[in-house]
Amino acid sequence: MMEVSVVPEFKNIYMKILFFFITAVSIFSCRSTKQIGKVTAPKDSTNVVIIPVDSSEIIAKVVEDISANKINFKTFSAKIKVDAEDENGKQPEIVAQLRMIKDSAIWASISATFLNIEVYRVLITPTKVILLNKQEKIVQYRDLSFLQSVIELPVDFATLQNILIGNPVFFPGEISSVKKQENMLMIFSAGEFFKQLLIVGEDSKLPLQSKLDDINVFRSRTANFRYSDYETIAGRNFATFRQIMVSEKNKLDLKLKYKQVEFDKDVNVTLNVPKNYSEK
Repeated sequence: MMEVSVVPEFKNIYMKILFFFITAVSIFSCRSTKQIGKVTAPKDSTNVVIIPVDSSEIIAKVVEDISANKINFKTFSAKIKVDAEDENGKQPEIVAQLRMIKDSAIWASISATFLNIEVYRVLITPTKVILLNKQEKIVQYRDLSFLQSVIELPVDFATLQNILIGNPVFFPGEISSVKKQENMLMIFSAGEFFKQLLIVGEDSKLPLQSKLDDINVFRSRTANFRYSDYETIAGRNFATFRQIMVSEKNKLDLKLKYKQVEFDKDVNVTLNVPKNYSEK
C-alpha cells in the first residue's frame, strides 16, 4: 500500500488547529433554540442603559443566572467540520473528532479531508498529554504544561473541560460595568489573565458573544467567539456552528460545524501507540 504524506506546509496549521480546537472550540456554548446572528458591542451609547457597578445585587444576580446555565455531563462526543484561515490564507478543510469523559480524559483527532487521512491524535488527562503524529509515526509524552506552551493559554484540565463542553471560563473576574442595549447585556470584567466583554441575552442570561483581550499590556493576544445554529440535544441546547477568531503574532479564523453531538453515551478514549512509532 502506498503511504500518503501530509504536504509539509500544512503540518503547522494542523498542529495549531488541533491544540487550539481542544482549548477554544466551545468556550461559551449558548443555549437557545433560535439562530443568533452577528453580535457586536454597540459603537455608541444610544439606547444604552448603564447599570451601576455598585449595584451588587444586580451584578450578583447576573452572575448567578449565567452560572445556572452551566452544562453538566458524564461524557461528550462530536464530529466537527473545520474551515480554517490563517495569515497564509484559507487552509484545506479538516474534520475533528472529539470525545470526553468528565474529569478523566479528553481525546481528539484531526483528519485532512482532501487527502482522506488522519494527521494527529491526542489524549489529555489531568496530568499528561500524549500526541501521535500519524504520518511521521512519532509519539510525544508530555505533562500539561506542554499544552499550555503550545496554545499560550493558562489552562488546566478543568478549564479545558469547561471550554469544550461550553461552560464559561475566565469569568466572571472582577466586573467593572454592565450595560444594557435592546435585549442584550454587555458585561465588562477583568481577571488574572484577560479582560473580557461577555454579551448575554437580557432575559435568558445566555452567552451570545465573548471577546477576550490579554490583560498584559505588552501582549496583543485577542480572541472573539460567536455562536449560531442552535439545537436541543439530550435536553441541552447546543450551538452547532461557531466562529472563533484569535490573533497575536499570527491570526487564526476557525469556522466549526458540529455534527453527531452526543451526551452521556459510552465513549472510547483509548490511545494505542503502535510499536513502530518513535518517541520524540
